[in-house]
Amino acid sequence: MEDEIIKEFLIESYENLDLLDQELLALETDPHNQERLASIFRTVHTLKGTSGFLGLSILESVTHVGESLLSRLRDGELELNGPRTSLLLRLLDAVRAILANVEATGSEGNETYGPLVEKLRMAADGMEVEVEVEVVAPSAPKSAVAVEIAPMSRRTPTTAPEPSLPPIVTRAPKDTDQPPPSTMSAEKPVQKLAQKPDARRDTDPPPSAAPDRSVAPKAPAADTAMGVSETTVRVDVGLLDTLMNLVGELVLARNQILQHAQSQDDHAFVSTTQRLNLITTELQEGVMKTRMQPIASVWNKFPRVVRDLAMTCSKEIVIHMEGKETELDRTIIAAIKDPLTHVIRNSVDHGIESPEKREALGKPRVGNIWARAYHEGGQVNIEISDDGGGIDPRKVADKALRRGIITKQQAESMSDNELAALVFRPGFSTAQEVSAISGRGVGMDVVKTNIEKIGGAVELYNRPGKGLTLRIKIPLTLAIIPALVIATGGEQFAIPQVNLLELVRLEGEQARHAVEHIHGTPVYRLRGNLLALTYLNDELGVKGQGEDGVLNIVVLQADDCTFGLVVDAVNDTEEIVVKPLGRELSDLDVYAGTTIMGDGHVALILDVMGLARRAGIAGANGAADLLQSSDAAAKGPDNDQQALLLVRSGESGQLAIPLSAVARLEELPRDAIERASGLDVMQYRGAIMPLVHVSHALGLGSYDNDDDLLQIVVYSHGERRIGIVVDQILDIASEIVSFENVAHRHGILGAAVVSGKVTDIVDMRALIETIDPTFFDGVAA
Repeated sequence: MEDEIIKEFLIESYENLDLLDQELLALETDPHNQERLASIFRTVHTLKGTSGFLGLSILESVTHVGESLLSRLRDGELELNGPRTSLLLRLLDAVRAILANVEATGSEGNETYGPLVEKLRMAADGMEVEVEVEVVAPSAPKSAVAVEIAPMSRRTPTTAPEPSLPPIVTRAPKDTDQPPPSTMSAEKPVQKLAQKPDARRDTDPPPSAAPDRSVAPKAPAADTAMGVSETTVRVDVGLLDTLMNLVGELVLARNQILQHAQSQDDHAFVSTTQRLNLITTELQEGVMKTRMQPIASVWNKFPRVVRDLAMTCSKEIVIHMEGKETELDRTIIAAIKDPLTHVIRNSVDHGIESPEKREALGKPRVGNIWARAYHEGGQVNIEISDDGGGIDPRKVADKALRRGIITKQQAESMSDNELAALVFRPGFSTAQEVSAISGRGVGMDVVKTNIEKIGGAVELYNRPGKGLTLRIKIPLTLAIIPALVIATGGEQFAIPQVNLLELVRLEGEQARHAVEHIHGTPVYRLRGNLLALTYLNDELGVKGQGEDGVLNIVVLQADDCTFGLVVDAVNDTEEIVVKPLGRELSDLDVYAGTTIMGDGHVALILDVMGLARRAGIAGANGAADLLQSSDAAAKGPDNDQQALLLVRSGESGQLAIPLSAVARLEELPRDAIERASGLDVMQYRGAIMPLVHVSHALGLGSYDNDDDLLQIVVYSHGERRIGIVVDQILDIASEIVSFENVAHRHGILGAAVVSGKVTDIVDMRALIETIDPTFFDGVAA
């Protein structure tokens, strides 16, 4: 990070120095231009302040005296003339020499530029100064510019100086009525001063009598290696957007050519097409990288925000940040800046308790906030966590009931995390009182809306009394995204993969009897849960053209509800270029944009959230909420129907794990297992995940499985994850479980008949506690 800061400082400083050269020369012709003078002063002031921050003391001292001179010029106490202009130009040369040393060696060098500092100080005090103006030959490297003036002594140089034009001496005018010299070219001053008796000529003094000029240290290989300013180019954002649009068009043309090539037998044409595909892909990646910025540009202001708010709230808080180097598209960076800042403010204001309350609860006085970013599955995950009090789900439920946001029946059926997620409803706040920082119920709903606008999703993980985690999943870029292509009514549509959960295809008798109706809403029982359905052809007002006896359901996630979209056909996944809708179509809430497919046809991109709202599924009183209440009431307290994951491990035959305990199913390489603290562990999603081998933990013997891939059931509990290693994942079943204790065994709840086979039901808590007794501490499983 320090190297990156130095690099940015060097780039900006070189640019500012080039600009200052021009500004000073222009100012010399118009010394009363206050706007230009103020601009020069601000630039030098910024240079001084930044060098002090970076610990560049020599650079700070040199620019400080230059700033003093510019301050008096700006305030009208002194007037700019030729010698003072030359002195300021020498200041810029000195700064360049110091920067060249910093770039080449990492230090400022041993030269302190004492004579230059003294002359600048004298000029700032209004004294007349004698300035040597050296015109450097064009071939001389930047780091070889002479910067010292009016040497105190003379000596014979040990080496001959590089060929250059002779130095020119300019003296301060004694007649105050004499106008200041104007800006002169390199040739004219030589001719003018050559007419004076004391002016130096081209032939004298000889090299041996040349005045001693302290030359700036020369950077190693400065004449061959490119400096940091030469390796970086600043490009207008509009040009980058134009390049991105052109690459998008190229990707569309590539897709069309690839589709056409599938029907061709010409080997040369197919080979050329493959080459074009490769080059286009590499070009697309390269241009996208030019739009990428590290998330540090957003996070760098968080420490200041936390400090200021903590002082306002009389709290002691420290923020920890990981993954600053994670890169995102610049449009995404701009979109998440304000939402993330709001989340941080909420954590400080009413997430973390006061120091006194934390001590009373047995916590450290100092609260902690963690900001973490990492890439995963083609997306960026951002997590904001704190170790505060979390959200009390009962208080949230009471407040939501009083405001009519949910019904009593809904409150009884909602989980703690679902209740905590009510903070995303408009007008809802957990703050006890309104303050200047929060409590008005405006903010978290805007955070969720803004994140979803860029194709992201927000999840809340609540640990009452221990803290809260907000996890945001967002795409890397908005320009080119992976999408699922579906068809309805003879037209193609694209669905962003970020909203896709799974695909269900039913055929024959199963398709004819799968759809039921509850409260007038078509539903499908997916693994024992009611899934609200909507038919895309009905929502778009087109005639369906699906296969007879076939039901294609695309299971989608919209806001905090899941629903199924029935379509005619599911085609394929494809990278699409997102094109915005025209102004005339911007009010159509079911479409998020448009794209051109490989066959040249235009396809509309569906807005999943807008589609769910139009179908009456999403929202506080939408079909998803009503079905959730109906599903809970239908099951009742005496109905033991459960969704189970069926696995095999050891010699036990079939085992069942409650599906509610399963976060993910993974196939990971066996050689990824490592050892830590005597346990098998694995690096998983940026963290260390311990592993439990079911066959060993339950004493089930071994199972003949030489596969190089491990079958792992990932169990998630709050922030913690643990991997349950099984020999084989068989199926998912939904059964009314009737337990029979055939024989008591630690880690087994009992036996039941599942899918026609006697099956042991795994006690997940007991199984996990065999290797980590503290895994569930403080929170009920």
